[in-house]
Amino acid sequence: MSRGVNVRRAVLALAGLGLVGVFLALGTWQIQRRAWKLDLIARVEARLHAEPIAPPPPAEWAHLDPDKIEYRRVRLSGRFAHDRSALVQALTERGGGFWVLTPLVQADGTTVLINRGFVPGDRKERADRAVGETTDEVTVTGLLRLPEPGGGFLRHNDPASDRWYSRDVAAIAAARGIGPVAPYFVDADAAPNPGGLPIGGLTVVAFRNDHLVYALTWYTLALMSAAASIYALRRPRPEV
Repeated sequence: MSRGVNVRRAVLALAGLGLVGVFLALGTWQIQRRAWKLDLIARVEARLHAEPIAPPPPAEWAHLDPDKIEYRRVRLSGRFAHDRSALVQALTERGGGFWVLTPLVQADGTTVLINRGFVPGDRKERADRAVGETTDEVTVTGLLRLPEPGGGFLRHNDPASDRWYSRDVAAIAAARGIGPVAPYFVDADAAPNPGGLPIGGLTVVAFRNDHLVYALTWYTLALMSAAASIYALRRPRPEV
């Protein structure tokens, strides 16, 4: 019986040590993820305060590196094609409503979708914001953003019904017959539009950084597993 007890103890101890290794690896991975996230936040913060540059030209569209371009401040010029705008449902600090995504046709004939800003639900009709639809050439400054394909949480874009829940550049361009179109869009800054709508500059730049909490959790589990293994090996033998 004593030999059987020793075998069971050894098995339990080895299992506990295996868990220690797994938990330590997971904790270390979270520490590495935290370092990556902190670096990402620092890079994005630098982009947000940098001088605006020209957006990537068509020659670079097929080889864009998301880690290097998203949230860059850019400046571009062209004319808006207001009749091909799309309204994308939005929930902002100003409440619920819509983003107004409008194609900006540049001098070279290429198009970039511009998120001109937010309009409340009761101002979604073009007639209610027509004063802001200038036909002159404009210059837009804003943040370069990556497309959001598919739709929102539990809600899929429905191009046939013109219902949009995410800023899906390719789908909107196809539905509106726009092209060639850049594989990104630009969130316009807070420069006021005529008539006050749409309202730009509402981009929220936030990154969750819970990696330290996760790492401490995994390391705590590793410590508990180690303690359990030691207890399994050192607890008193039962009397026969």
